[in-house]
Order: sequence, then C-alpha cells, then structure tokens
Amino acid sequence: MGKKKIEIMDTTLRDGEQTSGVSFSLSEKLTITQLLLEELRVDRVEVASARVSEGEFTSVKAIMDWALKHGHAEKIEVLSFVDQGVSIEWMSKAGVKVQNLLTKGSLNHLKHQLKKTPEQHFAEIAELFTLASKHGISSNVYLEDWSNGMRNSPEYVFQYLDFLSNQPVKRIMLPDTLGVLTPNETFEFIKQIKIRYPKIHFDFHAHNDYDLANANILEGIKAGADGLHLTVNGMGERAGNASMASAVAAINDFMPEFEININEEAIYTVSKLVETFSGIRIPSNKPIVGDNVFTQTAGIHADGDSKNNLYFNDLLPERFGRKRTYALGKTSGKANIEKNLQELGLKLSDEDLKKVTQRVIELGDMKETVTKEDLPYIISDVLNSPSTTDKVIVDSYVLTHSKGLRPSATISVRFDGELFEENAQGDGQFDAFMKALGKVYDKKKASLPKLIDYAVRIAPGSNSDALCETIITWETSTKKFITRGLDSDQTVCAIKATQKMLNII
Repeated sequence: MGKKKIEIMDTTLRDGEQTSGVSFSLSEKLTITQLLLEELRVDRVEVASARVSEGEFTSVKAIMDWALKHGHAEKIEVLSFVDQGVSIEWMSKAGVKVQNLLTKGSLNHLKHQLKKTPEQHFAEIAELFTLASKHGISSNVYLEDWSNGMRNSPEYVFQYLDFLSNQPVKRIMLPDTLGVLTPNETFEFIKQIKIRYPKIHFDFHAHNDYDLANANILEGIKAGADGLHLTVNGMGERAGNASMASAVAAINDFMPEFEININEEAIYTVSKLVETFSGIRIPSNKPIVGDNVFTQTAGIHADGDSKNNLYFNDLLPERFGRKRTYALGKTSGKANIEKNLQELGLKLSDEDLKKVTQRVIELGDMKETVTKEDLPYIISDVLNSPSTTDKVIVDSYVLTHSKGLRPSATISVRFDGELFEENAQGDGQFDAFMKALGKVYDKKKASLPKLIDYAVRIAPGSNSDALCETIITWETSTKKFITRGLDSDQTVCAIKATQKMLNII
C-alpha cells in the first residue's frame, strides 16, 4: 500500500487572528495567503469569518480575486454560521467557493447556547446546504465542542454524523474547541468515528491549552483523520492551535506511512513574516522556528564527524530554510532586492517593489547594511504605508535630553499646508513630543487618541545600529488600532508611527 495523503488546512488568518491583539491588514492577509499556498504549499487556507466587518469583506474579496486568477479558488475557505443564509449571501458577494459551517458538536452547546433540539438544528443546517449549492458554494462542517460531545453526549454526536452522512458535505471537521483532549482520547474518539464512517473525510482541529495539540494531531492521523488544521507559529486564541512547523517536522520524521505536501524550506520565512505582521514574537526556544534552537548547529557538524554523530538529529536548519543571510544596503539595485524578496517567497507589485527598494536605499544611508532579518520589517512598513498623500505631516522637530533637566521637544506640524509650532517638556523625549502635539491639537480644537501600548523591537541577532520597529496601539472612543514606524532611531520610529496615526484619525 502507498502512503496515505494527509490534507493540511492552515487557519492562521481565521483562528490565528483570534490571538489577543492581532489584526492583519488587507495587504498582510493577501501576502500570507499567497505564501501559504505557493511557497509553503498547504492544501487549503481558511482566511476569515463571514459577516465580521466591511474590512474583512474587502480582504476576502481581494484574496478571492487573486485566487481565481491563479487557480486556487477551491482552496480558500471561510467560516460561516447557521444564520438563515446571511453568511452565504456575504460569501457569494465576496466570490467565496467553500464554506466551513460552524454547528454544534455537543448536546451541551446545543441545549444551552442555541436552546434547540437536534432535529431543529439539523433542519436548519440542511436548508443551508441546499442554499449554498444554489450559490455554487461547497460545504465543510465544523462540529463545535466535538471533543466534549464525545465525552458527554456521544449518542448526539453519532445522531448528528448519521444525518451528515446523507448530506452534500465535503469534509466534517472535528475540533477540540476547548483544548481538553488527551492523546489517548483523541485516538479513541477518531478511531470510533472512522470505523463507523470509513468513506467520509474527517479533519481534526486541535487547541493547545494543555500543550498537547501537537501530540493530539499525531494520534488523530494514526486513528484515521484525513486532514489537520494548523496555524503558523501555533497562533490562536488562548494557548493557540497546533503549530505548523512542529507538526510538519514530526509527521515527516516519525510517521513514514503518511505524506504531506508542505515545503519545509519555506517554514522559517513564513513564520518570521507572520511574526512581523502579527506583532506576536516567536519564543526564542520554540521548536524549528525559535531564534535559539539551532545555535549549536556548527558545533554539531564538527563534533558529529569526529564522534560518530553523537550529538546529531534530523532537525538540520537547512531543511527549514534557516542557513543563508543576505546583506543589503544603499548600493542595492532593484534586481538585487527583487531576488532577496523572491528568496523570502514574496511576489510584490512593481509599485511595492519600488517602495521597498527606495526604503532599503534610504535605510542604507543611515546604516551600512540591511540584513535579511531586517527585510520583514521593511516589507511590513511598506505594505502598511497608506497610498494616499499624508494630510498631516510632522515637518520638523528638535528633541533634547540633558542630564538633570527635563526632556523637551519643539515641533512643527503641517495640516493641509497650514503650519503649527509648539514646544513642551515631558518625562522622556517621546512624551515631550506627544505633549507638544497635544498643544497643537488643542489649538485645532481636536483631541488625540489614547496611547495604550507601545512596543519597540529589533531583528534578532542585530547590533546597536539595528533597524527598529515601534508598534503603537491607540484607542479612540470607538475603536483600537495599531500603527508602526521603522527607523534606526527609536524615537524617530515612534514619531513615524504617530504621524501614521494622525492621518488615520
């Protein structure tokens, strides 16, 4: 018998975006989708939840436009709801071809959340399958809280699966919604289901609340699961989901009876880009993609040659695209930068490529070399820069910091050509800058949003002349939003992020 093919569905953009504080922009969602399908080569991508917002609709439409042109339309999936067809209408307008319908996989959820009988729930679901077919949308189904359903109401789960086995459903998706399964239970529950329904395609979706998600997915495919849901860097709400990198390495190395499509060499690139776009740092000891996990590699090779591979295992960094570094600077031409972007698996438009090239040259003037580690920050900065001309420009500023005196700032800000100047003192240079800016806005009888979070980071392995990225979270009375600034000076970074905020409000 040949190897069994296991489908990999990535849900970084849907379940992963439910990580606290994460919201991807349209450019970021499109870039991540392209990387997942064309570089990492996952089988399917779940990109959003239906009906969430206007912004989400625009992102999904842009992704579907791209997917249709490149033959990937059937690989893009959207979470939908039992809502009399509102989700299906939304998906149809966005051009989506596959729905992942969220339904109740435990009697507990059905009784207490929906207050419905199984028969009522099933009737509504059957109507939605018919409606989806009319719109040219195929259906997969999530059994929410399925793991607790198997523990506490297995007769309901089997009643539901009996019903689904006669419906036009492509895949049935079994989530451990609360991350409560042990590896042993995962195996037992999926085995029971596969024995009873051998011809149905089942996906397993694990959460990591007990740090067992990756152990559970291995047991899941051993028991007969046909597909797995994973996220880049294990992103997801609470403790996250099963992690793409760890799952791929373990299946490839320990489970020769299974085959997956994933291109291991793209794993690190995709991880670093998702880290940059999400603002969620990868722990330095995270397997496969953490900064420290290959620090002994050079020693291993030398030592292994002389001592019969005593310190050697199969996790070589080259497998995961972790060997080469690239120096970029002010002498870089467009072709050189394009090559580096291709190495990162990024296909940028000519306009975006020009912006990235310009940015690398500008930064090269301030800092002699731009490293591969800096590139994701530069790309992030370019993709998040508004294409419209800024109406508010911080024209110039003087920041002082002297021992024994309070820091001060004198600033000049231009609103649609009108110039305002102010100065102020503060607890630090950026605080002084913000206080001076506050005075300008007082003159204009306008208010600034509240700064609620401020993070500065540099690319791992950089020096004191590193590019840094400042990520500021702002809050108005109606919403929270994030702006970023990129520079080799921390305070300038923050000022750039602030200028972006001024133009957003």
